[in-house]
Amino acid sequence: MTLVLIRTSIIFITLLIIMRLMGKSQIGEMQPFEFVITLLIAELACIPMADSSVPLLYGIVAVVAIFILHQIMWLLNLWFKPVKNVISGKPSVVINRDGIDVYQLKKNNLNVGDLVESMRAAGYFNLDDVYYGLYEANGSFSAMAKEQPASDSLPLLLVDMGKADEKNLSRCGIDGESFERFLSEQNAKLKEVAAMTVDGGGRVYFQKKGEKYKILQMEISGQW
Repeated sequence: MTLVLIRTSIIFITLLIIMRLMGKSQIGEMQPFEFVITLLIAELACIPMADSSVPLLYGIVAVVAIFILHQIMWLLNLWFKPVKNVISGKPSVVINRDGIDVYQLKKNNLNVGDLVESMRAAGYFNLDDVYYGLYEANGSFSAMAKEQPASDSLPLLLVDMGKADEKNLSRCGIDGESFERFLSEQNAKLKEVAAMTVDGGGRVYFQKKGEKYKILQMEISGQW
């Protein structure tokens, strides 16, 4: 028991020193390669702590080797921009002045629901509350906000990448016939719609794939 305690303490101190040497990004927003390295360090540190038959030195050497690889990657990331784009990726502009960039969303394996969730976490509740929205290389969401929010009522997502949300349609009091009529008025089929939201006042954000978004109005009977 005493041996396990001593080995664990040594590994803990080693990890603490290594993580401090790696810099503040390790305890903040990490780049992809930093996240992978952090996972590897955690796994390598567990082996000598859990298995006393593994020499303690092996675990320390492995952790130090990962630290050296981190420093090499960091230098490449700093000095060579093409390498930085490959290692860390680059920001993706998912909202511009035309609305949602469907291509960029798909490129990042995201849908409109994911975007709406990220916007809410950042304090934006309408898709047109920002001029530009982007996902940084570390996955965080940033935006250039408009002066005033587009609406003071919470919008619900009705269509996400050509798929209707039946629950939200029902919540808004929009039946199938009314919904089909609205799409027909916009000369659109469901599969052609990139995004559609509606707030409690009937204000609609509507965007067809490959086109600029529109702000429309429709009758709703639901309340939320």
